[in-house]
Amino acid sequence: MWERGRPPRKPRPSPLILPASALVSPPPPRFVFPRSLFALASRIMPSRRPSPVLLLLLALALALLFLLLSPSGPSASRLSHSFASTSVFAAASSPPSPVKIYLYDLPSKFTYGVVRSYMSARALPGSADVAATLADEELRYPGHQHSAEWWLFKDLRRRGPRDRPVARVDDPAEADLFYVPFFSSLSLVVNPIRPPAAVNASGAEATVGPFYSDEAMQEELVEWLERQPYWGRHRGRDHVFICQDPNALYRVVDRISNAVLLVSDFGRLRGDQASLVKDVILPYSHRINPFKGDVNVDSRPALLFFMGNRYRKEGGKVRDTLFQVLENEGDVIIKHGAQSRVSRRMATQGMHSSKFCLHPAGDTPSACRLFDALVSLCVPVIVSDHIELPFEDVIDYSNISIFVDTSKAVQPGFLTSMLRRVSSERILEYQREIQRVKHYFEYEDPNGPVNEIWRQVSVKAPLIKLLINRNKRLVERGTNETDCSCLCSTPSEISNSS
Repeated sequence: MWERGRPPRKPRPSPLILPASALVSPPPPRFVFPRSLFALASRIMPSRRPSPVLLLLLALALALLFLLLSPSGPSASRLSHSFASTSVFAAASSPPSPVKIYLYDLPSKFTYGVVRSYMSARALPGSADVAATLADEELRYPGHQHSAEWWLFKDLRRRGPRDRPVARVDDPAEADLFYVPFFSSLSLVVNPIRPPAAVNASGAEATVGPFYSDEAMQEELVEWLERQPYWGRHRGRDHVFICQDPNALYRVVDRISNAVLLVSDFGRLRGDQASLVKDVILPYSHRINPFKGDVNVDSRPALLFFMGNRYRKEGGKVRDTLFQVLENEGDVIIKHGAQSRVSRRMATQGMHSSKFCLHPAGDTPSACRLFDALVSLCVPVIVSDHIELPFEDVIDYSNISIFVDTSKAVQPGFLTSMLRRVSSERILEYQREIQRVKHYFEYEDPNGPVNEIWRQVSVKAPLIKLLINRNKRLVERGTNETDCSCLCSTPSEISNSS
């Protein structure tokens, strides 16, 4: 029966009862080989007798098909992934060939002769000239923040280990790059500011006149190079100079600006002389003893430390303002002092016992003080808006230092308030990361900056080759045209050029 006005319900179908065997999923289809290859070949080509070549091809095809359809065999996606990973592993496991570099055999006056001149200029008049009697290999480079030129020269001289980014060659025809080992930074300071005084016949002191001219050495170096066939071949583009002091090679820099320049920063170089594209930023040699202890905050009672010249030119004028802002802070140590053994001992003690170390701009954006702080596990506070830093493709400096805009740093109370808010755990994180990367700043380390500098130089080689080949086809352009091989190093210049 059903209610009035509604259609009758359809009767429910009785459930279908299947045998138990039907509930089990059927096994996957199996590939069945034909009884013989002759039979399969005959089906494919019934009118011809199969040849041995055809039989071989069929056998290979069937073997591959069986491998793919077998339940235990790899799927197509797994096979392709396996082949891809194998090829990637093969590519990764074969290191790139080192870039071949030729070490110019410069006249000795440009290398060991500079060291001898430096030592002689500081010898007391009338005393034996020890530098003149020492063999080249017995000479020691003076303790100097720009000693990278010595480390690179000695490394190429002894050729170093084989697994390096560069390999020295004796035949210049085989070279990709040419290294010019002039000690340009030491040459700049051969003549002491206060030369030793001599005593004349009347017993009065007489100043010994300068006998060394850095400007003349620069001119003679370039004249010597211009007589070499490999310099003129590509106008020096495949040559490498080290001029770490901001004033090194200043007289001839326009004549060598095509070359790769190893510098500390671009503070005194124009955009058409140097760029991040073709040149390499080097770390200064640290002047104080590295900290030997482990990460720690409790053993560092001072909040902030700085010791250096208070009055500098250009961007370094910020130092005087920072002195005025910070010198009355109780947990801040800020002292005026020039380079000396006594000041280095005081700086060592101060950096080893401080949480943060101030790095303001000087006459140029960078200085060795930054690297003194890093080897001391003292977190650098960088107040230098135009600084360039070494090895930034492998080091993230935001993990090992704090950057502060100059306009904010000079505001009273800003720096100290910001630093006091940094937790002890965060300071320990900075210190651990500094520990991990500080070998990049220790020239004595076999895996330190020397090896990394050569790696940085080696990656310039493909670009140099590109520019050399490109210049072979270009029509000579006017001097006012922009060279696309130059990349400006300041953000404002980059934005204006884009």
